[in-house]
Amino acid sequence: MAQPLEHAVDLDGLRYFSNGGVPAHGLPSAAYTSQAFHALENERLFPRAWVFVGFVHELAKPGDVVPVAVSGRPVILVSGKSGEIRAFHNVCRHRCLKLVDAPKNVGRVITCPYHTWTYGLDGELRATPHFGGPNKHDLDGFERKENGLVPVRSAVWHDWIFVNLDGRAPDFEAYAAPLAARLEGAGLEAMKPVATIDFGEVRANWKFLVENYIEPYHVQFVHPTTTDQPLLDHYTVIDGPCLGSAVDLRPSAGGGNGGSDTLAASSRYLTLFPNFVFGRYLPDQIGVHLNAPVAADRTHQRRVIYYTGEGDMAPEAAEKLASLWHKVHKEDHAICERLQEGRASDVAAQGGWLSPHWEDSVRRFQELIIEALQDT
Repeated sequence: MAQPLEHAVDLDGLRYFSNGGVPAHGLPSAAYTSQAFHALENERLFPRAWVFVGFVHELAKPGDVVPVAVSGRPVILVSGKSGEIRAFHNVCRHRCLKLVDAPKNVGRVITCPYHTWTYGLDGELRATPHFGGPNKHDLDGFERKENGLVPVRSAVWHDWIFVNLDGRAPDFEAYAAPLAARLEGAGLEAMKPVATIDFGEVRANWKFLVENYIEPYHVQFVHPTTTDQPLLDHYTVIDGPCLGSAVDLRPSAGGGNGGSDTLAASSRYLTLFPNFVFGRYLPDQIGVHLNAPVAADRTHQRRVIYYTGEGDMAPEAAEKLASLWHKVHKEDHAICERLQEGRASDVAAQGGWLSPHWEDSVRRFQELIIEALQDT
């Protein structure tokens, strides 16, 4: 029998979080530092959710494949003959070898490097060399058609790929509707990727990166030279699985067209639970983060920058924009890593305090975490 959350991990401090009140406590330290808590997320949260895993433009040609990890499980994203994106468990059906260990183009088939079992881009098992003995490639009682790559439920939304391991998450379109409604008129159909920043591993729990992103309280204090978005112009967003914040600036406050040394633009900082992170910077810029949990205290982060204006963004403007965002992210990383370090203190066991005005979206995110981890 599966254990309830409070018995599955050491979460003594959860009683403070559960008490509610104003102001409320945040999640206890174990939620960010415990490998047992991280394992529970991999068992109960990520397999049941729509998890953001990749970008369509990185699978532009038939035969392009990208391996990813979802809740610790190996998954492969595959571009088919007509450019359709599929997801499969990245495991050969013979001896369960991880088939692909780096992004590549495999041509027309995916071949296991161990015994050369071969699969089509549609996952169909095509060849099992000598499986039944010398030059006997078939085996009585073994059906190839029943032993292709095991598919993973997936959804493609614009340039973004999501997977649901257990196959039981709500319909993706309905799930993403609150976020999609807030992005009407954002020019997503015309957006073009102009830069990718790979930050590698950040020494912080994935939740810190999300929480930092969706609360505006820190912006003018952590980013005084890289942003120009006054705190009092911000507001928070809580709309089902869509959480975040936004800021509407006066026209004189800035343009956000990539030509400035600071971010001074009306912006939308939105997420789709659990790990899709979307930023819109008016009038013509979008940024999407891919936060992939690695361990309780480490997260791999990438950011893709898109341009929605007419024509193409000049290379020098894209380079300048990427440089600005690199600076902003490194400021956030430094804070999140210190948040991680602070959770080693006994003082952090009660979860600190959350502002009911500026951090209500953080509180809701944390509630969704706990709700997802309850055994149902």
